[in-house]
Amino acid sequence: MAKTKKGLSPAFYIVCIVLLLLVAAAAVYYSFFSSRIELNPAGTVGNTAGNLNNAGLFCEYNDTVYFSNPRDGGALYSMTADEQNIRKLYSMSVRNILAGGNYLYYYQLNPSDTDGFASVIGNHSLNRSALDGSHSVALTKDIVTCGQLVDNYLYLQTAGSGQPLFYKLKIDKSEQVKLADFVVNPACAKDGMIYYNGTENDHALYQWNTANDDFMRIWNSNIWYPVLDGDHIYYMDVSAKYRLCRYSLSSQEVEVLTHDRVDCFNVGNGLIYYQTSDAVSPQLKCMRTDGSDPFVLADGVFSNINMTSRYVYFQQYGISGSLYHSALGSRQYTFFGE
Repeated sequence: MAKTKKGLSPAFYIVCIVLLLLVAAAAVYYSFFSSRIELNPAGTVGNTAGNLNNAGLFCEYNDTVYFSNPRDGGALYSMTADEQNIRKLYSMSVRNILAGGNYLYYYQLNPSDTDGFASVIGNHSLNRSALDGSHSVALTKDIVTCGQLVDNYLYLQTAGSGQPLFYKLKIDKSEQVKLADFVVNPACAKDGMIYYNGTENDHALYQWNTANDDFMRIWNSNIWYPVLDGDHIYYMDVSAKYRLCRYSLSSQEVEVLTHDRVDCFNVGNGLIYYQTSDAVSPQLKCMRTDGSDPFVLADGVFSNINMTSRYVYFQQYGISGSLYHSALGSRQYTFFGE
């Protein structure tokens, strides 16, 4: 067989070229499939409306609770539903936690950020990560005031440059579609529908169909922060000093649950937790979803009421490092972590 000047046969070079091509093909294959984002099953919703309306600091998914830990600057943690096996997943301050499929989504803030969004600036981002907190990537640098995961899209209400912007972003970043230049709170979602109160000309109840991104008014009302639980929409009645009511989607009947003026509330597991705004004696209260058996859980002003399948969590207003918890239905509460 003929030899090259260096004594190597042409077959040697052919083998080398083939091996290099195989290595390159394997690298391309690995790069494609390792970065491929698996889509979610139909009906996926990232978090409850009640939690998201209270900053989205807790999110329960597949028997794991993901939460923003105020005792560690709002860093992302996980634990079991019974508060065991607590682990730190991400060191930056987070809120608006969502979970679905194989991924977590959360809004990252700077450590110096306050509770409000009006003055926040800097390195903010809505991130996607694996469920263990690894492989975190920024999906958008927009200021997200509220976001919800519906199937394979993130519906995001953002504070745009001088005006609000509502858009959807596919979880793999392959598609972004502007939906509205007015405020649409996407927190309340079920079966492909988003329920929200109007913000332009009224505070009526609207329904956004994520299948075609069309919307319609379904109830002429004056409400705020709708939360769907079963057949009922729970809401703050703007026209009656923000008392708490519920509206049946099937019978279209309204029930007044309390005449207290309410600052914030959460609904789940047959219970409602709500903060009253009495100037003299504000209280955190609990009652059943039909308004029965109300009781005072704590005296004072509390906020960020988040619920899981076993506990309710809340913070003392104005004290960022505080976090209390109470077993659902209990009349006792303690500092979380004690």
